[in-house]
Amino acid sequence: MRYLSLGDTDDISASCHYLEIGGTGIVLDAGMDPNEDGYAAVPPFEALADRPVDHIIITHAHHDHLGALPVIVRKAPHATVHMSKATAMLADVLLPSSARLQKRRLREGSTSATPVFDTEQAEALSYLYEMHNLGADFDLDGLDTQGDVTGRFYHAGHVLGAVGVYMEADEWEEGEVLGAKKAARTLRVFYTSDTSVRPQTILQSAEYPEGPLDVLLLETTLGADPEAEETSRKEQERAFGEAIKRVIGRGGSVLVPVFALGRSQDVLAMIGRFKNRGLIPDETPVFTVGSMRGISAIYDQTRQSTPRLDPDFEVYGVEQRRLPRSEAQLQAAIAEGGIFVVTSGMLFERTPSHSLAQKMIEDEKHGVFFVGYSKEDSPGALLQEKAAAGEPITLHEERGPQTIRAEVARFRFSGHAHRRDLITIVEKTRPKKVVLVHGETEAKVWIKDNIEFFHPEVEVIIPEQGQELEL
Repeated sequence: MRYLSLGDTDDISASCHYLEIGGTGIVLDAGMDPNEDGYAAVPPFEALADRPVDHIIITHAHHDHLGALPVIVRKAPHATVHMSKATAMLADVLLPSSARLQKRRLREGSTSATPVFDTEQAEALSYLYEMHNLGADFDLDGLDTQGDVTGRFYHAGHVLGAVGVYMEADEWEEGEVLGAKKAARTLRVFYTSDTSVRPQTILQSAEYPEGPLDVLLLETTLGADPEAEETSRKEQERAFGEAIKRVIGRGGSVLVPVFALGRSQDVLAMIGRFKNRGLIPDETPVFTVGSMRGISAIYDQTRQSTPRLDPDFEVYGVEQRRLPRSEAQLQAAIAEGGIFVVTSGMLFERTPSHSLAQKMIEDEKHGVFFVGYSKEDSPGALLQEKAAAGEPITLHEERGPQTIRAEVARFRFSGHAHRRDLITIVEKTRPKKVVLVHGETEAKVWIKDNIEFFHPEVEVIIPEQGQELEL
């Protein structure tokens, strides 16, 4: 069994892994780096030129796991593409949206990178998807497969449709002729992808196969974050609700920058709870925008067929208004007092949250509440830093420095397992080897040290990008 990391191994960026197991070549995820443009954002698929690519498995619809799918399909047109039905529904929305965004950014001059695919190519992909239910075995045989290779999806708890991937393959003894006798043993591999050991606001917690495993590919996103393991989601939700109540009570508006998939639906679910409990007035308007509205509709369409804490809950059961387009209407909405749940989560330029922040941060009545991760050099991280230091911020050069008078806070809601929970996955699945993926170097080192301390019988590997490993 051979493993090759195609994504960046020192950061949380484009997720992409290659596994050759039982003679079958499998690509696990095909993400794009959200910090780059054009082909600089795409994994180095040229490394697969002389390797079989029989199957492509997409674990969920976040851009850093799905975004380069049209590119890898062009390079391996014969490969079968696997995903959950919910992920396929989301991909039908998000990939064409990505194509339009790439084209618009080139036209506006915010990038010089040529788009890596267009809307026609993105829309054509839906005919290639093979969709599988959780727990159902599916065929992963390839042209050169030696014996049977099968896959099975497990609920990952990260976002709607997210799965972990279990794979089994027959291992044949050296020099054995295919079919002469039974395989020497069965190889068992599990790829967690992004995973949440604990339930979120809408989704149930993840499920994992029973051990032992030969190899566990384990995400490490929160491995360098000691605060995450000390954070209570229930307490964070209580504090978030109180903060919204405080701002609405003084006649202000609340800006909640969110990612379109996952966090936005969780936030809307929490707002619904706050209204039901009487924490905030039921008539408080909630504004949403863009692709997150279409994604919320898919959440509702799949509520009976995906693992939910409450299958009867509908995101659109929380009354929402479209974000006004005209400047006068937008200013009136802000002045009226409401909750603006809009993209992007990190306040990137040319997004509704970036524009709204400039209109709100100088007024002490308002609040800007972050509910997820903000990359270190992002406008969202800068706003939090400047607010804490009492310093002005420049979000747009034409507007210049602005004094931050609004209430700025961060609440910790994550779709990832914290580092202690990641260790429990190792304990449950009992792997012989663990390959650490999708995290910063510091995160991987902490996880490696702790697995080796508590489970010295387990071999822990931190791969380098482009390094082939014999597992």
